[in-house]
Amino acid sequence: MAIEIKKVGVIGAGQMGNGIAHVCALAGLDVVVQDISAEALENGIEAIKGNMARQVAKGTINASERDAAINLITMTEDLQALADADLVIEAVSENEQIKRKVYNAVCPVMKPEAILGTNTSSISITRLAAATDRPEKFIGVHFMNPVPVMELVELVRGIATDDDTFTSCKQFTDKLGKTNAVSEDFPAFMVNRILLPMINEAIYTLYEGVGSVESIDTAMRLGANHPMGPLQLADFIGLDTCLSIMQVLYEGLADTKYRPCPLLVKYVEAGWLGRKSGRGFYDYRGDTPVPTR
Repeated sequence: MAIEIKKVGVIGAGQMGNGIAHVCALAGLDVVVQDISAEALENGIEAIKGNMARQVAKGTINASERDAAINLITMTEDLQALADADLVIEAVSENEQIKRKVYNAVCPVMKPEAILGTNTSSISITRLAAATDRPEKFIGVHFMNPVPVMELVELVRGIATDDDTFTSCKQFTDKLGKTNAVSEDFPAFMVNRILLPMINEAIYTLYEGVGSVESIDTAMRLGANHPMGPLQLADFIGLDTCLSIMQVLYEGLADTKYRPCPLLVKYVEAGWLGRKSGRGFYDYRGDTPVPTR
């Protein structure tokens, strides 16, 4: 039988984790955010408060809705706090080894009927599920960034995911006011399978000297009506994340069209990861972003 999700655990207080906590709390659900870093938890709750303040300023929510939502969020370093969650969503970095370590630690804490979800944007759900004690209750719940703004959630079933788990998670995304799109469990699912090769091609266009950062982004904004250019978007996503998704596509589908651009690799090796590190295809250290090439 499908369970009603009333309490949600989120592992990882970064951009995705705090965004998921934000929308769950606004939907009236109890939320516990767990992270091994006290600093990440501190930054996470500040980000939630800042984002909710913006929603209040825009009139999307009112002050009492914001206060009620913030009161539903608990930040903790203790995994035991997830023991009574109906759904736990893992939102740590896009690294399979780290995710497996998280599952080894959290599965013994979770109640037997609880669902374990992953916010992975590219890694096989079937393979991740096999590293848990509950493959039938394991599912991909892939939110888009920034979570409070983006309307879509990709629901991805592994080979073992049962119907009740899928139904519970579909009802959960409905409760959040999100639209879900169901994807088969293939590398990078739907959105990133289409989006990331486009970004990678934009980087090749830069690498080959066809256009500058500014001209490529202007061309796609004004010529294809994209809200932001592909290189600006890559910086927003994080170049390390872009690279890891391209590697998953390249290894998983064994097709040379998914080969990560050498320039993307070089930027990641330099630690120029985009907005979060202060430099990527643009330099964010001044008042306005300046192209780095």
